[in-house]
Amino acid sequence: VPVSKISNVRSVSLPIGGRSFPSLKARRFQVSCAAKRETVDKVCQIVRKQLALPDDASVTGESKFANLGADSLDTVEIVMGLEEEFGISVEEESAQTITTVQEAADMIEKLIEKN
Repeated sequence: VPVSKISNVRSVSLPIGGRSFPSLKARRFQVSCAAKRETVDKVCQIVRKQLALPDDASVTGESKFANLGADSLDTVEIVMGLEEEFGISVEEESAQTITTVQEAADMIEKLIEKN
């Protein structure tokens, strides 16, 4: 599931039960399903190791595997490393949708919750 960051939201319109209601004004509207910082950090370490990146290479939750130089085989190896490290099993369909460190970390936490 792609994660988007939205800022400066002043109002939101929501259709409910087929009816459209006027905009809802909100002082603070936040939806968060981000993985724990520790999970993201561990995924960063695994990605850095699998891609043989130097220690000073910037790898964050927003890092895209392709931008770090990963091809499809590298992505498979990253997923295998995540499976081994976290004791999880990732379905092929799910593995193909992971493009960023954050997406991988979010998926890992969802799989851990299921078990």
